[in-house]
Amino acid sequence: MKSFKVIVTLGPAVSDKKKLKSINECGECIYRLNGAHFEKKQAARSIEQLRDILPDAKIMLDLPGNKVRTVELSEPIRLIKGECFNLYDYQINYSLFYTHLKKGDIVRANDSIFTLEVVEINKTTIKLLSHSEGILLSNKGLHVRGIHTDIPFLLERDHRLMDLVYSCSIDYLSLSFVRTASDIREVKKILNGQDVHIIAKIETQAAIDNLEHIFQEVESILIDRGDLSTDIDILKLAFIQEKVIEASLKAGKDVYLATQFLKNMETKPIPLISEIIDLCRTIMSGITGIQLSEETAVGKYPVECTKLVFDAFKNNVLIKDEKW
Repeated sequence: MKSFKVIVTLGPAVSDKKKLKSINECGECIYRLNGAHFEKKQAARSIEQLRDILPDAKIMLDLPGNKVRTVELSEPIRLIKGECFNLYDYQINYSLFYTHLKKGDIVRANDSIFTLEVVEINKTTIKLLSHSEGILLSNKGLHVRGIHTDIPFLLERDHRLMDLVYSCSIDYLSLSFVRTASDIREVKKILNGQDVHIIAKIETQAAIDNLEHIFQEVESILIDRGDLSTDIDILKLAFIQEKVIEASLKAGKDVYLATQFLKNMETKPIPLISEIIDLCRTIMSGITGIQLSEETAVGKYPVECTKLVFDAFKNNVLIKDEKW
């Protein structure tokens, strides 16, 4: 049976020893620290705690990359359709975001759940018209198509977190919002030969356009379906996913997939039938592994989710060649 891995995102839901040990018994796991939610000192403590419980744990540091996000909101922003609100420079993780915008630009927030329109811009304030209803929280993405190639690949937080590769012996370094092979070479130059397995995340149109060149720099990729769908149009996602997997396997690369595989199990003990069908079909395409995000970080059933993915892999390998 081929090696298959589950990337388990760390968070409050898997903070106790019993759950972590139960998850580890399910199969070959990689434990992911999402750099968007961990500062350097907090991440280092989490790594130490994990290795106290699971000394042989393989650890992935997922850099947040140049994703523009809301930060330090004193309280959530209530979005009312047809009404405007302001985002201030200190509420955005990239202070020069305003320089990339123009009046009329559409901002997709929180993985395209919310649609906002730029009304006015100045150095300290972005005025937005909401086309959606809901609550905008801190640390949620703000995406505008066509501008992100002009934003630096690594932001300040990425540089701080990368110190952990040396101090904590990180096994995997996952690079967010890769656009070109030169982005990966930039990181390799900083690492200066440090032994860490680099994973390029495919979540931009630019990465798809430059896939062959990216393959020359890494042995593994991860298709992040959430951010990718925002950049390419969600209706194209299934086709692009299939083509990227096909190209990766042809090039002999490991390929992982992420985003909402077991979304229903964040709050309920069983998945939707559509989730199981998607999960099994994806596994049967020959991928290396699945990443669980909110399902294990904050969901109610992190152990059950992890076990279900491994069971889906085992069952699909066994029945693939069975006759009707």
